Amino acid sequence: MAMQPDTAQDFINLKNIPFTVDDGIAARARIGLVVLATDHSVEHEFKLVVNMPGVAVYQSRIPNSPTITPENLRAMEPHITDRTDVILPGIPLDVVAYGCTSASMIIGEERVFELIHAARPEAKATTPITAAFAAFRATGCKRIGVLTPYSDEVNQFIRSYIESKGFEVPVFGSFNQDNDNTVARISADSMRDAALQIGNHDSVDGVFVSCTSLRLAHCVADIEAALGKPVTSSNHALIWHSLRLAGINEAIDGFGELFRLPA
Repeated sequence: MAMQPDTAQDFINLKNIPFTVDDGIAARARIGLVVLATDHSVEHEFKLVVNMPGVAVYQSRIPNSPTITPENLRAMEPHITDRTDVILPGIPLDVVAYGCTSASMIIGEERVFELIHAARPEAKATTPITAAFAAFRATGCKRIGVLTPYSDEVNQFIRSYIESKGFEVPVFGSFNQDNDNTVARISADSMRDAALQIGNHDSVDGVFVSCTSLRLAHCVADIEAALGKPVTSSNHALIWHSLRLAGINEAIDGFGELFRLPA
């Protein structure tokens, strides 16, 4: 028969072991990211780029419909504040990024900022379209070729919104797909071919791929090399802008011209 330990004699209970604390994994910057419940891609692309020591990204998910319509996009507005509030409660954030391009335009950038600041007044706020405009200015692009996955109803609004901010949109292309779960699976080859098709027009001096479900960050540098023009996407621009707003200003190789530039 196996011997049973004498618990009264063998149990050791070490209380109040001394410890020290450091600055944790976010010694340089804490970035909060509000992700759509249906988004497959934005967290993946943040992880692809943001791997420098001392910079951490913390996510929450916001309820949304996988069907991309103006009404469904607008329905996220009442949830932005509470989804921001649950990211590291009580711990200051440097930046909060709301991860939906089209909803940021439908709801309005300033309204999104207001809703973020209701929960996190200390944080700088950005959205994919806010970041895209900053990227256009940083790269000197005025005439933007736009690629989206959206239906025509959403596309018309997006083109008008971009033009209302002082940019031209001489070429616009779309996969015409309104389901977020399908959009997330559009292949890298399809993305590259479509971006090249739009960017090859002489009337554009840069390309913007709109939608956080589309994956482009890994191949931006290759597309730029083929086009000889700046290229960015919702996630690509949002990552860059979030880092720059958080004071992370060093160049990051492998992700195209934008990541060598200040905001």
